[in-house]
Amino acid sequence: MGRPRALVAVVAGALLLAGCGSGPSQVGAAAIVGDRTVSIDQVQTLIDKAVREHPYAQKLAREHKLDLIGRAVVSQLVLHELLTKAADKAGITPNYGEIDAQLAKDPLNGQVPADASDETRAVSEVVTRTRDHREELTDNNLAQMLAEKGSPDLSVTFDYTSIGSMPNSDGSDAPQGPAAKKAAEDLARQFAADPAAATKRITTDVQFEAALRQQAAQAGQNVDSIPPLTGLGEVLPAAQAGMLAATPLYGSPVGSVTVFPYPNREGTWFVGVVRQRADGKPVATERTPSLDAATKTAIGMRQLQPLFDELGVRVNKRYGVWDFVGMNVVPNQDAAEGLVLPSGGSAPRQQ
Repeated sequence: MGRPRALVAVVAGALLLAGCGSGPSQVGAAAIVGDRTVSIDQVQTLIDKAVREHPYAQKLAREHKLDLIGRAVVSQLVLHELLTKAADKAGITPNYGEIDAQLAKDPLNGQVPADASDETRAVSEVVTRTRDHREELTDNNLAQMLAEKGSPDLSVTFDYTSIGSMPNSDGSDAPQGPAAKKAAEDLARQFAADPAAATKRITTDVQFEAALRQQAAQAGQNVDSIPPLTGLGEVLPAAQAGMLAATPLYGSPVGSVTVFPYPNREGTWFVGVVRQRADGKPVATERTPSLDAATKTAIGMRQLQPLFDELGVRVNKRYGVWDFVGMNVVPNQDAAEGLVLPSGGSAPRQQ
């Protein structure tokens, strides 16, 4: 499909990505990952290719929203570099036979239509299909292999509470929507600034939840199927954690306080304090659940989080900042999916 001249003009301007803000010191770098650089030229080349090939990207160009494509490109290329380094460190090589078999099916064939309804998913698919097919499949393969190798040797001890589902211990209703996220982040900042306050608050919440469950049981309700919303000193091997193993609870250092959407509990925010990590030695498990490919990929991607500090990853601020919860680039910290706060501090982690 040819591009109208007006669209070409839109793309030419949008490719500049509003070169405001200072970034990494190296000229022309969109991101720096250790000794590797993702160049601005690489990013713009993929944006241009996406607009040529995908109606959805053409729609974004007309709406002056190609910054969405740019951030997704930087995100995927940074993760690619991290996966390469993590696999090398772990002594993992791709399963080329499996990759060839998937490539033969051409899973990334076709355009992303302009009428795709889910913007976040559509943008991700545009970038995925615009990149080299083999490279994208290799990334997923390495992430799954990292999950398979790392999960049996990792467990985390943590304290946590939840915002959004359980009424407040003072009897008031739980906050909802954006107010719930803000309340969770405010609470996390309190925990990071005062660890003793975290223990006190979570102890109160645990007792309150126990009382609520007792009341529900006395009323004849089945409470066994309801996931717990609070806990002290919980020890959970990654192999038993399911989607929770794909959250920053399993990627953040000891002492960190993190906020993220509670998996499979819409509208609920998980506020957790990482107390201890057991990494690199076997962890006894009752039963290892069967995980689908998407979950294993997400768990493997989470294991890249510690490499950010180790490699000193930096993202050019013209694209945004790195969200340690979403593991991608977002316009600013307010757009992040949650928070990861260092021990003793209340400022979000920055790349």
